Amino acid sequence: MEETQDMRTVEIRISDRYRRQHPWVVTAVNGFLSAYFIEQPGFRVLRHCEGLESGMSVWRCEVPATMKMSALLHRLQADLPPFRWSSTSGEGVPGTWSSYVIDLPLDD
Repeated sequence: MEETQDMRTVEIRISDRYRRQHPWVVTAVNGFLSAYFIEQPGFRVLRHCEGLESGMSVWRCEVPATMKMSALLHRLQADLPPFRWSSTSGEGVPGTWSSYVIDLPLDD
């Protein structure tokens, strides 16, 4: 019998100013998430879009509830120009999800 895993939805976002300074990062994150899908059981990208109002690139992903998003973000830091990330939690609020925003370091 197959064991079902609790899943949650998260968003990975790239700020407009980070993307404008490093235009190639959207392609790099697409490739990284495609490879991560193969490597991590249960991880999948549900949707990728550009936020019209915010200018952010947004990936909505489904991940195992036990997955540590900080590990994914630390791996991205090894492949992308320097960035800082922040998160908001949507836990406990129906119809919301956690969001992780990649942005320029504070000193830029």
